[in-house]
Amino acid sequence: MPRKKKIFILDTNVILHDSTCIYNFEEHDIIIPIPVLEELDQFKKGTQIINYHAREFVRELDKLSTSKLFNGSMTLGEGKGVLAIRLDKEMHPDLKIIFPNAEKKDHRIINIAYHISHKHKNHQVVIVSKDVNLRMKARSVRLLTEDYTTDYVRDPAHPYSGCHYAEDLPAELIARLYEQEGQLTDREYSPVPALLPNQYLVLRNGKKSALAIYGSNPEGDNGYVIRRVNKESVYGITPRNVEQTFAVHALLNPEVKLVTISGKAGTGKTLLALAAALESRTIYRQILLTRPIIPLSNRDSGFLPGDITSKIKPFMQPLYDNLSVIRGQFPEKNEMFRRLQNMLEEDKLAIEPLAYIRGRSLVKMFMIVDEAQNLTPHEVKTIITRAGEGTKIVFTGDINQIDHPYLGIHSNGLSTLIDKMAGQRLYAHIDLRKGERSELAELASNIL
Repeated sequence: MPRKKKIFILDTNVILHDSTCIYNFEEHDIIIPIPVLEELDQFKKGTQIINYHAREFVRELDKLSTSKLFNGSMTLGEGKGVLAIRLDKEMHPDLKIIFPNAEKKDHRIINIAYHISHKHKNHQVVIVSKDVNLRMKARSVRLLTEDYTTDYVRDPAHPYSGCHYAEDLPAELIARLYEQEGQLTDREYSPVPALLPNQYLVLRNGKKSALAIYGSNPEGDNGYVIRRVNKESVYGITPRNVEQTFAVHALLNPEVKLVTISGKAGTGKTLLALAAALESRTIYRQILLTRPIIPLSNRDSGFLPGDITSKIKPFMQPLYDNLSVIRGQFPEKNEMFRRLQNMLEEDKLAIEPLAYIRGRSLVKMFMIVDEAQNLTPHEVKTIITRAGEGTKIVFTGDINQIDHPYLGIHSNGLSTLIDKMAGQRLYAHIDLRKGERSELAELASNIL
């Protein structure tokens, strides 16, 4: 029995999140309320990703644009529904008391949806919005609502950790990893589910344990073997736990071009990434640290005093703080300290807002993108697709600490990247579980 057609009414934030959204509703019909087009017009100018999506969507509408969009509807293609734009209507009598401010954009969208739901009583009419408040208002007048979930991760309850933990293994297996070759084959150890390329392992037998990676065979037969991982210090920073050891290994591994490191505050994500970048500085033309500018309150950078550099510096300060920790490992007259100063002065180590890299060619760079949980999947894709020859990109972030108003644990760029890249030959992921900033920071992260 064929599915019953639905009518989806899109909010502005859905379009700003994904400019191709109208093609993701299969055979169902789509309506764009006129207040959405008015709001999109305000977002067309600018360099942020939402401005890009606004422009792309308006261009797509222009290609499709006929009088049918306003005076009926037009098909989006074979197997797709139809698209229409609907103008404002007088506030429905049922809504006048509930929403007295009829000029408010959200109320206008709800009013249009309410009229459509009464006109098409044989169809399910659904408002699609990433705005929780709008969805709650719509539900209060018995309208159906949904979040836009096309780019949600497949299994948010069990995210890929990048590590495999095994207990009570035969002692001889662990002993083999400490022999000269330090590796095991699939025939010697093959757990279920199967290991993924560049997945790390903690193998234990009582008090004996070994750290390893399921990586490419050094003999070059395109196969994978389990190889021992040794603890390494990077630019004066020594890993304090198993997961940090794995993170350093992935960061220094020249075969892995893309690394993600997740974990709560104080686990050392950015510090380890920066220290590893400095350790491998001779391989790269430049080390670039960047992060999106997301204020922690509703006061953005325009409220801050000074020129553009002064306005941006507070948002970049966490990156400077990590640099200060590394610099503090060495006396001022130490060679490593002077080398670090020279890299800053010669712009071989740069700290910039993410918006500043748009349009740049990222060739032979070690790029660290901090707070990646505040990026959309499209922004993450844009960054990675700019990677030129010899470039390594590291995304760090905490998927449980999202400051972006329309992103969640299921839909942010970092979660999407981890979900879709797991198992790729050029990719490695580590989830840092233990806070190492201080006992107080660990306590706050766990119980507050």
